[in-house]
Amino acid sequence: MHASSNQGALESKPAIGPVKLRQKWSTRYLKQNAVLYIMLAPAILCFLLFKYIPMGGIVIAFKDYNFWDGLWGSPWAGLKHFDYLFNNPQGWNIIRNTFVISLLSFVGFPFPILLALLLNEIHRMWFKKLVQTLLYLPHFLSWVIVGGIFITLFSQESGMVNDILEKLTGDRYPFLYKSFSWMVVFLSSSIWKEAGFSAIIYLAALTTIDPSLYESSAMDGAGKWRQIWHISLPGIRPTIILLLILGVGRVMEVGFDQIYVMQNRVVANISEVISTYTFKTGIQGGDFGVPAAMGLFESAVGFVLILSANGIARKFNQSLW
Repeated sequence: MHASSNQGALESKPAIGPVKLRQKWSTRYLKQNAVLYIMLAPAILCFLLFKYIPMGGIVIAFKDYNFWDGLWGSPWAGLKHFDYLFNNPQGWNIIRNTFVISLLSFVGFPFPILLALLLNEIHRMWFKKLVQTLLYLPHFLSWVIVGGIFITLFSQESGMVNDILEKLTGDRYPFLYKSFSWMVVFLSSSIWKEAGFSAIIYLAALTTIDPSLYESSAMDGAGKWRQIWHISLPGIRPTIILLLILGVGRVMEVGFDQIYVMQNRVVANISEVISTYTFKTGIQGGDFGVPAAMGLFESAVGFVLILSANGIARKFNQSLW
């Protein structure tokens, strides 16, 4: 009698549907992680204010924008700015410079990997920390400082490199006024500033590799180079592919600070890029239509490239999504 009454009570309870169960679980999950969401809120707000809301400014690329009429009151221009951009030799030259400099910047991509592999082989911790600190310290320097250092080093009139070159050959070379040498100095400054800091990411990835793999390979007679090639590099391959995909997405994006500090009129034919043109024409010249069209084109190319790179990575099961 007692068992039958309990069974009837259980049968009388309404079953919780999957929707209510999911809502209940979501509410409990939110309560458990409320502190984490509060910590995340400033980052989300920052992205909304400085990344997503400013996207409304894309409309400037299709308008004859002026301050008096504002963003929405300015007259429509259609594709006039894009027509000027793609039919103007200067526009194509700026796009080409941006694309070439961005591609050449990939020359520095292997350096952080090499640094991480070398640092990983150092077993004296005090020396490893010292070298690592010295290598990533330049990352925290402003490009104004870094650009000034390299300009001072390679200056034709008073640069240290030219002082040494003059003692050896009797001549001074205009490193900053020749297209090829300016590009080498430009890329070298970028590698020197960022390689050490980027190596931290690969060092973190190397710590996830099981140490027993190195011990087993050593027992089988594998040397350091074999271990690096068959254990270390495959172990950090997902990280390498991830950063490569993100780098491909920034192919059309050249940092304004670096190039603005180091460029000069003599090498303007190779150093004028989208970011510097946007600043000079838009901010200084007050013409916002063409720079906005150029920026939209830059973003569209980057979007296509990152989708393509992710599609290629998906074939090797290393995609972002």
